[in-house]
Amino acid sequence: MPRPMNRVSLRGRVSGEPKVKRLPSGDEVVEICLVVDRVNRTGVDTLDVASWSAQLKRRTLSLKDQEWISVSEVIRRRFWRSGAKLASQWQVEARELGRV
Repeated sequence: MPRPMNRVSLRGRVSGEPKVKRLPSGDEVVEICLVVDRVNRTGVDTLDVASWSAQLKRRTLSLKDQEWISVSEVIRRRFWRSGAKLASQWQVEARELGRV
């Protein structure tokens, strides 16, 4: 029986500056928006990418707007409370990140 796999490889350009976000737990994450051109179609997809490890956070913070990068990662669905409602968002969690 095949084993489940959650692995994504993306190449695109950074949109905007990296942002440091402090979570209620006190943890910090560095987030960027990655713009990926659609293959065989017009338009782009924009994906939120999060870096959690100290090394990846430093590397992510050094990225500049419109810089091309390659990212290997996994997809996670994040949940949090927003007032009385439960909110969620799909997010790409970086495992490897490099300039192209």
